[in-house]
Amino acid sequence: MGRATGRPHRAAFPRPDVSESRTMTHIAVIGAGITGVTTAYALAQRGYRVTVLDRQRYAAMETSFANGGQLSACNAEVWNKLSTVVQGLRWMLRRDAPLLMNPKPSWHKLSWMAEFVREIAHYRANTVETVRLALKAREALFAMAEAEGIEFDLKTRGILHFYRDRASFEKATAVNALLREGGLERYAVTPEEIRAIEPTLAGRYHGGYFTPSDATGDIHKFTRGLASACARKGVRFVQDASVETIAPGEGGYAVRWRDAGQTAGDARVLRADAVVICAGCASRHFAAMLGDRVNVYPVKGYSITVNLLTPEAQAAAPEVSILDEAAKIVTSRLGGERLRVAGTAEFNGFNRDIRHDRIQPLVDWTREQFPLVDTDRVVAWSGLRPMLPNMLPKVGRGRRPGIFYNTGHGHLGWTLSGATAELVAGAIAAEHAPEPMVLPLAA
Repeated sequence: MGRATGRPHRAAFPRPDVSESRTMTHIAVIGAGITGVTTAYALAQRGYRVTVLDRQRYAAMETSFANGGQLSACNAEVWNKLSTVVQGLRWMLRRDAPLLMNPKPSWHKLSWMAEFVREIAHYRANTVETVRLALKAREALFAMAEAEGIEFDLKTRGILHFYRDRASFEKATAVNALLREGGLERYAVTPEEIRAIEPTLAGRYHGGYFTPSDATGDIHKFTRGLASACARKGVRFVQDASVETIAPGEGGYAVRWRDAGQTAGDARVLRADAVVICAGCASRHFAAMLGDRVNVYPVKGYSITVNLLTPEAQAAAPEVSILDEAAKIVTSRLGGERLRVAGTAEFNGFNRDIRHDRIQPLVDWTREQFPLVDTDRVVAWSGLRPMLPNMLPKVGRGRRPGIFYNTGHGHLGWTLSGATAELVAGAIAAEHAPEPMVLPLAA
């Protein structure tokens, strides 16, 4: 969920009438990012009455605004490896490092890191499970887009990983075995084949891996398009709504909220039979309120959107999505006139500042790999990825009946959301069967 903006309330879709007769099973979804909107869609498809609350003015205004754009089953390897810990310690003094850890301690950060290390034992199983989930999610997202006619700059030209030396390529070969175990078709390519797949690349490479079935697109366009489809199906969105409490009441739950920025006046209450927490990095706060522990940590990522304003720049930019494993940088071509370049991971609490020393490596990398692309029209962005220590999302019910979670997807929120939305909707259906709408009899 977004930060309170202090702006006057304006609902993107009709505000729910809290006095309305509850004739259908009513589900409240907290959060209007990619996981919240896909969850709302899956519930609406099953016949539930759904209300989505978010404290931003529009859907998809935080981590779902300008991510790397990849639907990447090939990026499903979890980070829980000893080598990640060692590399992170080496990079702590480099302000431009791909992985940056603010050394200032906090209980939240220390507990997260301790659990991260404990999950190293489950690296293999969690990686394979993530691949399988990503493949299911990709089918679900494509089906949503086709059914609802959503245009989101989709490109189905695959994702190319490249490696600059033999050692990194051999490590990738071991990872590839796990990805293939999960069901992903991905194969090694030579430097010559890398050039054939994406001729605009200008670097020198030892080898690579290519995943032809992966895709890219604009997550913001997709989420906003799906939110509009949800509204057509009767889902109600309450935007600029800052949720204060979620408490049991009247056979379900009372969600207490205020207009974002409101400091005085009565709060409003929405009553629902069940609640789904899809609130990104705020999920930990709501979980604690409900007696659950969901140890989400905000891992900041950065992106730049390069505006390709000339035919020469457009011709010099890649069409195939790239992943540079060493630099932890990805690219996605969004339509004809935009190139998204994203990467880095920063453990710095809820700090949302866009730092020049974190953006500049993305610009420099773009110039190095695609020297004919103009970088004089670059838009910088940062977002907080909601990440759990085991790198798997929290999906399913909480301790209390009627409380559910679909959160903690980390850097794979878009990649996994189609599947996790179906999973949480199925869990809700097992506990709360949708009741048919009661219509008045004709006179």
